[in-house]
Amino acid sequence: MPLPPYITEKLEDKDRYQTVYAKYAGSAAAPTAGLHFTKDLLDKIKAKGVEILEITLHVGLGTFRPVQVDDVLNHQMHYESYEINEQTAALLNQYKREHKRFIAVGTTTVRTLESNYQNGFKAGNFTTNIFIYPGYQFKVVDAILTNFHLPKSTLIMLISAFYDREIVLEIYRMAVKKNYRFFSFGDSMLIK
Repeated sequence: MPLPPYITEKLEDKDRYQTVYAKYAGSAAAPTAGLHFTKDLLDKIKAKGVEILEITLHVGLGTFRPVQVDDVLNHQMHYESYEINEQTAALLNQYKREHKRFIAVGTTTVRTLESNYQNGFKAGNFTTNIFIYPGYQFKVVDAILTNFHLPKSTLIMLISAFYDREIVLEIYRMAVKKNYRFFSFGDSMLIK
């Protein structure tokens, strides 16, 4: 797994920059919100009756690219590929019909679910370059577990679209003041 450009020290354990549930090669980076999970924690979550559905995400290098334009409408969003198998697509559709709560682990998962859902979820291999920023109307996701992200990133724009931007900025000011860690090995938050 290649490391993102902001990780400059050598990792003693090369598996440290990978989720415990990773199965397939293809990402330029780990879906970092998933780094917070251990097998034990996932077992505890399942024991509480939470259904965990898996999709394959191939995080692209563009996820680390800051927004460098004044007008976000001029930002060219990167493409990322993903796969949803038939069983997962069927369950996603069933849960959507049943109005079950969708908690996405990470911004790549949010982008995947939101771009795939078009009057239902579809199974297959896809790419998306969906750019979610304030004003976006969410169709699927009810809550997001995500890391604290760097300023001027598409990731902070996505969570600002999900939650009130001014409150998000206030939370970030508090995080900086309290020395929270940002990005891959950073602290996480649940936004609902």
